[in-house]
Amino acid sequence: MKYKNILITGGAGFIGSNLSLKLIEKAYNITVLDNLSPQIHSENSPLYNSIKDKVRFIKGTVLSYDDWKNALENIDVVVHLAAETGTGQSMYEIEKYTDVNIKGTSIFLDILANEKHSVKKMIIASSRAIYGEGKYECSSCGIVYPNERKDEDMAKSDFAVKCPDCGIDVKLLATDENSKIHPSSIYGITKQVQEQMFMVMGKTLNIPAVAFRYQNVYGAGQSLSNPYTGILSIFSTRIKNGNDINIFEDGKESRDFVYIDDVVDATILGIEKDEANYEVFNVGLGLAIDVNTVANTLVKEYKSNSKILISGNYRLGDIKDNYADLTKIHSKLAFTPKVSFEEGIQRFTKWVNAQEVVVDMYEKSITEMKEKGLYK
Repeated sequence: MKYKNILITGGAGFIGSNLSLKLIEKAYNITVLDNLSPQIHSENSPLYNSIKDKVRFIKGTVLSYDDWKNALENIDVVVHLAAETGTGQSMYEIEKYTDVNIKGTSIFLDILANEKHSVKKMIIASSRAIYGEGKYECSSCGIVYPNERKDEDMAKSDFAVKCPDCGIDVKLLATDENSKIHPSSIYGITKQVQEQMFMVMGKTLNIPAVAFRYQNVYGAGQSLSNPYTGILSIFSTRIKNGNDINIFEDGKESRDFVYIDDVVDATILGIEKDEANYEVFNVGLGLAIDVNTVANTLVKEYKSNSKILISGNYRLGDIKDNYADLTKIHSKLAFTPKVSFEEGIQRFTKWVNAQEVVVDMYEKSITEMKEKGLYK
Protein backbone atom coordinates (compact mmCIF):
# COMPACT_ATOMS: atom_id res chain seq x y z
CA MET A 1 0.00 0.00 0.00
CA LYS A 2 1.53 3.29 -1.15
CA TYR A 3 -0.63 5.45 1.13
CA LYS A 4 -2.08 4.72 4.56
CA ASN A 5 -3.90 7.75 5.97
CA ILE A 6 -6.69 9.40 4.00
CA LEU A 7 -8.72 12.50 4.81
CA ILE A 8 -12.20 12.72 3.29
CA THR A 9 -13.87 16.11 3.60
CA GLY A 10 -17.63 15.76 3.52
CA GLY A 11 -16.98 12.19 4.53
CA ALA A 12 -20.30 11.80 6.34
CA GLY A 13 -22.20 12.59 3.15
CA PHE A 14 -23.49 10.21 0.52
CA ILE A 15 -20.34 9.68 -1.53
CA GLY A 16 -18.00 10.24 1.41
CA SER A 17 -19.50 7.68 3.76
CA ASN A 18 -19.61 4.99 1.08
CA LEU A 19 -16.03 5.78 0.08
CA SER A 20 -14.93 5.69 3.74
CA LEU A 21 -16.39 2.25 4.33
CA LYS A 22 -14.82 0.79 1.18
CA LEU A 23 -11.42 2.25 2.03
CA ILE A 24 -11.66 0.89 5.59
CA GLU A 25 -12.29 -2.55 4.11
CA LYS A 26 -9.02 -2.08 2.22
CA ALA A 27 -7.20 -1.31 5.51
CA TYR A 28 -6.78 2.43 5.08
CA ASN A 29 -6.99 4.74 8.09
CA ILE A 30 -9.70 7.32 7.47
CA THR A 31 -10.16 10.80 8.90
CA VAL A 32 -13.44 12.59 8.13
CA LEU A 33 -14.00 16.34 8.30
CA ASP A 34 -17.71 17.14 8.08
CA ASN A 35 -20.07 19.80 9.45
CA LEU A 36 -23.10 17.45 9.47
CA SER A 37 -25.17 19.97 7.50
CA PRO A 38 -28.88 19.61 8.35
CA GLN A 39 -29.86 20.09 4.68
CA ILE A 40 -27.99 16.94 3.73
CA HIS A 41 -27.57 14.88 6.91
CA SER A 42 -27.19 15.25 10.67
CA GLU A 43 -25.89 13.42 13.71
CA ASN A 44 -28.91 11.12 13.38
CA SER A 45 -28.09 10.28 9.77
CA PRO A 46 -27.60 6.59 8.96
CA LEU A 47 -24.64 7.64 6.81
CA TYR A 48 -22.92 9.33 9.73
CA ASN A 49 -23.76 6.48 12.08
CA SER A 50 -22.31 3.98 9.61
CA ILE A 51 -18.85 5.54 9.88
CA LYS A 52 -18.61 7.42 13.19
CA ASP A 53 -17.04 4.57 15.16
CA LYS A 54 -14.77 3.49 12.31
CA VAL A 55 -13.04 6.75 11.41
CA ARG A 56 -11.31 9.64 13.12
CA PHE A 57 -14.21 12.06 12.95
CA ILE A 58 -13.84 15.84 13.17
CA LYS A 59 -17.01 17.89 13.27
CA GLY A 60 -15.87 21.06 11.60
CA THR A 61 -16.00 23.18 8.50
CA VAL A 62 -13.78 23.66 5.48
CA LEU A 63 -14.13 27.39 6.16
CA SER A 64 -11.98 27.01 9.29
CA TYR A 65 -8.19 27.10 8.98
CA ASP A 66 -7.87 25.37 12.35
CA ASP A 67 -10.26 22.57 11.37
CA TRP A 68 -8.25 21.94 8.22
CA LYS A 69 -4.98 21.93 10.17
CA ASN A 70 -6.37 19.46 12.69
CA ALA A 71 -7.77 17.20 9.98
CA LEU A 72 -4.57 17.20 7.93
CA GLU A 73 -2.37 15.80 10.70
CA ASN A 74 -0.37 12.81 9.33
CA ILE A 75 -2.54 12.62 6.18
CA ASP A 76 -1.17 11.10 2.96
CA VAL A 77 -4.15 11.65 0.63
CA VAL A 78 -6.96 14.22 0.70
CA VAL A 79 -10.26 13.48 -1.03
CA HIS A 80 -12.10 16.81 -1.08
CA LEU A 81 -15.84 16.14 -1.36
CA ALA A 82 -17.24 18.80 0.99
CA ALA A 83 -19.35 21.22 -1.05
CA GLU A 84 -22.71 22.86 -1.48
CA THR A 85 -24.30 20.94 -4.34
CA GLY A 86 -27.71 22.28 -5.47
CA THR A 87 -27.68 23.72 -8.99
CA GLY A 88 -30.94 25.61 -8.58
CA GLN A 89 -30.21 26.78 -5.04
CA SER A 90 -26.79 28.06 -6.13
CA MET A 91 -28.47 30.67 -8.32
CA TYR A 92 -29.75 32.61 -5.30
CA GLU A 93 -27.39 31.55 -2.49
CA ILE A 94 -24.31 32.75 -4.33
CA GLU A 95 -22.25 33.78 -1.32
CA LYS A 96 -22.78 30.46 0.48
CA TYR A 97 -21.79 28.43 -2.58
CA THR A 98 -18.70 30.47 -3.38
CA ASP A 99 -17.65 30.56 0.29
CA VAL A 100 -17.89 26.82 0.93
CA ASN A 101 -16.78 25.57 -2.47
CA ILE A 102 -14.10 28.11 -3.42
CA LYS A 103 -12.93 29.69 -0.18
CA GLY A 104 -12.98 26.32 1.60
CA THR A 105 -10.73 24.91 -1.12
CA SER A 106 -8.42 27.92 -1.03
CA ILE A 107 -7.81 27.49 2.71
CA PHE A 108 -6.67 23.90 2.15
CA LEU A 109 -4.37 24.86 -0.71
CA ASP A 110 -3.00 27.78 1.30
CA ILE A 111 -1.96 25.35 4.04
CA LEU A 112 -0.24 23.10 1.49
CA ALA A 113 1.64 26.07 0.04
CA ASN A 114 2.72 27.65 3.32
CA GLU A 115 2.92 25.10 6.11
CA LYS A 116 4.49 21.74 6.83
CA HIS A 117 2.27 18.80 5.90
CA SER A 118 2.44 15.16 4.82
CA VAL A 119 0.00 15.27 1.86
CA LYS A 120 1.25 13.27 -1.12
CA LYS A 121 -1.88 13.23 -3.31
CA MET A 122 -5.18 15.08 -3.59
CA ILE A 123 -8.49 14.26 -5.23
CA ILE A 124 -11.17 16.84 -6.03
CA ALA A 125 -14.82 16.05 -6.67
CA SER A 126 -15.64 18.05 -9.78
CA SER A 127 -18.94 17.83 -11.66
CA ARG A 128 -20.57 17.38 -15.04
CA ALA A 129 -22.05 20.84 -14.33
CA ILE A 130 -18.81 22.46 -15.50
CA TYR A 131 -19.61 21.48 -19.11
CA GLY A 132 -22.81 23.54 -19.26
CA GLU A 133 -24.77 22.17 -22.19
CA GLY A 134 -21.96 19.82 -23.20
CA LYS A 135 -21.04 18.52 -26.63
CA TYR A 136 -23.37 18.52 -29.65
CA GLU A 137 -23.30 18.11 -33.41
CA CYS A 138 -24.80 20.65 -35.80
CA SER A 139 -25.74 19.40 -39.26
CA SER A 140 -24.30 22.59 -40.73
CA CYS A 141 -21.46 23.60 -38.37
CA GLY A 142 -20.12 20.26 -37.06
CA ILE A 143 -19.09 19.82 -33.40
CA VAL A 144 -20.38 22.69 -31.25
CA TYR A 145 -20.67 23.62 -27.59
CA PRO A 146 -23.95 25.51 -27.23
CA ASN A 147 -24.58 28.37 -24.85
CA GLU A 148 -27.27 28.25 -22.17
CA ARG A 149 -30.79 28.16 -23.53
CA LYS A 150 -32.69 31.44 -23.74
CA ASP A 151 -35.55 32.34 -21.44
CA GLU A 152 -37.61 33.61 -24.37
CA ASP A 153 -37.33 30.28 -26.21
CA MET A 154 -38.25 28.18 -23.18
CA ALA A 155 -41.18 30.48 -22.40
CA LYS A 156 -42.58 29.32 -25.77
CA SER A 157 -41.98 25.65 -24.83
CA ASP A 158 -38.99 25.45 -27.15
CA PHE A 159 -36.56 23.55 -24.94
CA ALA A 160 -34.22 22.38 -27.70
CA VAL A 161 -30.52 23.19 -27.62
CA LYS A 162 -29.44 25.48 -30.45
CA CYS A 163 -26.23 25.77 -32.45
CA PRO A 164 -24.32 28.79 -31.13
CA ASP A 165 -23.30 29.69 -34.69
CA CYS A 166 -26.34 29.15 -36.94
CA GLY A 167 -29.16 28.74 -34.40
CA ILE A 168 -30.64 25.44 -35.58
CA ASP A 169 -31.43 22.51 -33.27
CA VAL A 170 -28.43 20.28 -32.60
CA LYS A 171 -27.84 16.59 -31.81
CA LEU A 172 -26.51 15.44 -28.43
CA LEU A 173 -23.10 13.72 -28.25
CA ALA A 174 -21.18 12.19 -25.35
CA THR A 175 -19.15 14.87 -23.58
CA ASP A 176 -15.43 14.08 -23.30
CA GLU A 177 -12.88 15.70 -21.00
CA ASN A 178 -11.55 17.95 -23.79
CA SER A 179 -14.96 19.50 -24.29
CA LYS A 180 -15.49 23.21 -23.69
CA ILE A 181 -15.84 24.24 -20.06
CA HIS A 182 -18.65 26.80 -19.75
CA PRO A 183 -20.92 26.20 -16.78
CA SER A 184 -24.40 27.74 -16.75
CA SER A 185 -24.91 27.83 -12.96
CA ILE A 186 -23.09 29.26 -9.96
CA TYR A 187 -22.64 25.71 -8.69
CA GLY A 188 -20.98 24.72 -11.96
CA ILE A 189 -18.71 27.75 -11.83
CA THR A 190 -17.58 26.89 -8.29
CA LYS A 191 -16.77 23.31 -9.32
CA GLN A 192 -14.79 24.56 -12.31
CA VAL A 193 -12.78 26.87 -10.04
CA GLN A 194 -12.19 24.09 -7.49
CA GLU A 195 -10.91 21.79 -10.20
CA GLN A 196 -8.62 24.40 -11.72
CA MET A 197 -7.22 25.37 -8.32
CA PHE A 198 -6.40 21.74 -7.52
CA MET A 199 -4.74 21.09 -10.87
CA VAL A 200 -2.71 24.32 -10.90
CA MET A 201 -1.51 24.04 -7.31
CA GLY A 202 -0.89 20.32 -7.61
CA LYS A 203 1.62 20.94 -10.38
CA THR A 204 3.10 23.96 -8.61
CA LEU A 205 3.63 22.07 -5.35
CA ASN A 206 4.52 18.76 -7.01
CA ILE A 207 1.58 17.04 -5.32
CA PRO A 208 -0.32 14.81 -7.77
CA ALA A 209 -3.89 16.04 -8.18
CA VAL A 210 -6.83 14.15 -9.72
CA ALA A 211 -10.21 15.59 -10.65
CA PHE A 212 -13.32 13.46 -11.09
CA ARG A 213 -16.19 15.00 -13.01
CA TYR A 214 -19.00 13.03 -11.43
CA GLN A 215 -22.25 12.74 -13.34
CA ASN A 216 -25.60 12.31 -11.49
CA VAL A 217 -24.67 10.05 -8.57
CA TYR A 218 -27.46 8.07 -6.91
CA GLY A 219 -28.04 4.99 -4.80
CA ALA A 220 -28.95 3.55 -1.43
CA GLY A 221 -28.17 6.01 1.34
CA GLN A 222 -28.56 9.31 -0.48
CA SER A 223 -30.49 12.12 1.16
CA LEU A 224 -34.25 11.85 0.67
CA SER A 225 -34.94 15.13 2.46
CA ASN A 226 -32.83 17.51 0.36
CA PRO A 227 -35.16 19.11 -2.23
CA TYR A 228 -32.38 20.94 -4.06
CA THR A 229 -30.49 18.10 -5.69
CA GLY A 230 -31.07 14.61 -7.06
CA ILE A 231 -34.27 14.00 -9.00
CA LEU A 232 -34.37 10.33 -7.99
CA SER A 233 -34.59 11.38 -4.34
CA ILE A 234 -36.98 14.25 -5.05
CA PHE A 235 -39.32 12.05 -7.09
CA SER A 236 -39.13 9.21 -4.56
CA THR A 237 -40.02 11.49 -1.67
CA ARG A 238 -42.94 12.93 -3.67
CA ILE A 239 -44.23 9.43 -4.41
CA LYS A 240 -43.83 8.21 -0.84
CA ASN A 241 -45.84 11.19 0.40
CA GLY A 242 -48.63 10.38 -2.07
CA ASN A 243 -47.91 13.48 -4.15
CA ASP A 244 -47.84 13.79 -7.91
CA ILE A 245 -44.58 14.27 -9.81
CA ASN A 246 -44.09 17.60 -11.55
CA ILE A 247 -41.71 17.20 -14.50
CA PHE A 248 -40.04 20.34 -15.79
CA GLU A 249 -39.89 21.29 -19.46
CA ASP A 250 -41.10 18.49 -21.77
CA GLY A 251 -39.60 15.60 -19.78
CA LYS A 252 -37.15 14.81 -22.57
CA GLU A 253 -34.22 16.40 -20.76
CA SER A 254 -31.67 13.76 -19.81
CA ARG A 255 -28.85 13.02 -17.41
CA ASP A 256 -26.18 10.36 -16.92
CA PHE A 257 -27.14 8.45 -13.74
CA VAL A 258 -24.23 6.59 -12.16
CA TYR A 259 -24.61 4.29 -9.16
CA ILE A 260 -22.72 5.08 -5.96
CA ASP A 261 -20.73 1.81 -5.98
CA ASP A 262 -19.24 2.69 -9.37
CA VAL A 263 -18.37 6.20 -8.19
CA VAL A 264 -16.57 4.78 -5.16
CA ASP A 265 -14.63 2.30 -7.31
CA ALA A 266 -13.55 5.02 -9.73
CA THR A 267 -12.42 7.28 -6.90
CA ILE A 268 -10.32 4.53 -5.33
CA LEU A 269 -8.63 3.94 -8.67
CA GLY A 270 -7.73 7.61 -8.65
CA ILE A 271 -6.18 7.26 -5.21
CA GLU A 272 -4.22 4.10 -5.95
CA LYS A 273 -3.10 4.47 -9.58
CA ASP A 274 -0.23 6.72 -10.65
CA GLU A 275 -1.82 6.86 -14.10
CA ALA A 276 -4.45 9.16 -12.59
CA ASN A 277 -1.94 11.79 -11.47
CA TYR A 278 -2.61 15.31 -12.81
CA GLU A 279 -5.54 14.06 -14.89
CA VAL A 280 -9.28 14.83 -15.04
CA PHE A 281 -11.83 12.06 -15.61
CA ASN A 282 -15.51 11.76 -16.30
CA VAL A 283 -17.26 9.30 -13.99
CA GLY A 284 -20.65 8.15 -15.22
CA LEU A 285 -22.63 5.33 -16.75
CA GLY A 286 -22.12 6.74 -20.23
CA LEU A 287 -25.83 6.78 -21.10
CA ALA A 288 -28.40 9.60 -21.35
CA ILE A 289 -31.59 8.68 -19.48
CA ASP A 290 -34.49 11.12 -19.91
CA VAL A 291 -36.58 12.39 -17.00
CA ASN A 292 -39.79 10.82 -18.31
CA THR A 293 -38.11 7.41 -18.16
CA VAL A 294 -36.90 8.10 -14.62
CA ALA A 295 -40.36 9.12 -13.39
CA ASN A 296 -42.19 6.22 -15.04
CA THR A 297 -39.62 3.71 -13.79
CA LEU A 298 -39.96 4.96 -10.20
CA VAL A 299 -43.78 4.93 -10.27
CA LYS A 300 -43.66 1.36 -11.56
CA GLU A 301 -41.09 0.18 -9.02
CA TYR A 302 -43.01 1.73 -6.11
CA LYS A 303 -46.33 0.46 -7.48
CA SER A 304 -47.59 4.00 -6.97
CA ASN A 305 -50.72 5.85 -8.11
CA SER A 306 -48.90 9.18 -8.26
CA LYS A 307 -49.59 11.03 -11.48
CA ILE A 308 -46.78 12.23 -13.71
CA LEU A 309 -47.46 15.80 -14.78
CA ILE A 310 -45.37 17.36 -17.54
CA SER A 311 -45.73 21.00 -16.59
CA GLY A 312 -43.65 22.92 -19.09
CA ASN A 313 -42.17 24.85 -16.17
CA TYR A 314 -38.41 25.38 -16.23
CA ARG A 315 -35.54 26.63 -14.10
CA LEU A 316 -32.99 29.13 -15.31
CA GLY A 317 -29.50 27.61 -15.10
CA ASP A 318 -30.65 24.06 -15.88
CA ILE A 319 -29.01 22.29 -18.79
CA LYS A 320 -30.99 20.22 -21.28
CA ASP A 321 -28.82 17.13 -21.64
CA ASN A 322 -25.46 15.71 -20.75
CA TYR A 323 -23.84 12.30 -20.67
CA ALA A 324 -20.25 11.25 -20.26
CA ASP A 325 -17.75 9.90 -22.71
CA LEU A 326 -15.87 7.33 -20.61
CA THR A 327 -13.10 6.54 -23.10
CA LYS A 328 -10.37 8.24 -21.06
CA ILE A 329 -11.13 6.69 -17.66
CA HIS A 330 -11.48 3.26 -19.26
CA SER A 331 -8.18 3.64 -21.09
CA LYS A 332 -6.07 5.10 -18.28
CA LEU A 333 -7.65 3.54 -15.17
CA ALA A 334 -9.41 0.47 -16.63
CA PHE A 335 -12.70 1.70 -15.18
CA THR A 336 -15.99 0.36 -16.52
CA PRO A 337 -19.25 0.95 -14.61
CA LYS A 338 -20.74 -2.31 -13.35
CA VAL A 339 -24.26 -1.27 -12.27
CA SER A 340 -26.82 -0.75 -15.04
CA PHE A 341 -29.56 1.85 -14.67
CA GLU A 342 -32.16 -0.89 -14.30
CA GLU A 343 -30.23 -2.70 -11.56
CA GLY A 344 -29.36 0.56 -9.83
CA ILE A 345 -32.99 1.71 -9.73
CA GLN A 346 -34.04 -1.63 -8.24
CA ARG A 347 -31.38 -1.36 -5.53
CA PHE A 348 -32.30 2.25 -4.84
CA THR A 349 -36.07 1.74 -4.62
CA LYS A 350 -35.66 -1.35 -2.44
CA TRP A 351 -33.65 0.78 -0.03
CA VAL A 352 -36.17 3.65 -0.14
CA ASN A 353 -38.99 1.22 0.65
CA ALA A 354 -37.19 0.31 3.88
CA GLN A 355 -36.88 3.94 5.03
CA GLU A 356 -39.29 6.07 7.02
CA VAL A 357 -41.16 8.55 4.84
CA VAL A 358 -39.54 11.98 5.16
CA VAL A 359 -41.25 15.36 4.90
CA ASP A 360 -41.58 16.49 1.28
CA MET A 361 -39.82 19.87 1.00
CA TYR A 362 -40.18 20.13 -2.79
CA GLU A 363 -42.88 22.81 -2.80
CA LYS A 364 -40.81 24.96 -0.44
CA SER A 365 -37.84 24.80 -2.83
CA ILE A 366 -40.07 25.74 -5.77
CA THR A 367 -41.50 28.70 -3.85
CA GLU A 368 -37.99 29.92 -3.13
CA MET A 369 -37.04 29.78 -6.80
CA LYS A 370 -40.26 31.50 -7.87
CA GLU A 371 -39.58 34.34 -5.43
CA LYS A 372 -36.12 34.77 -6.96
CA GLY A 373 -37.46 34.75 -10.54
CA LEU A 374 -35.58 31.54 -11.39
CA TYR A 375 -38.60 29.25 -11.86
CA LYS A 376 -40.86 29.95 -14.81
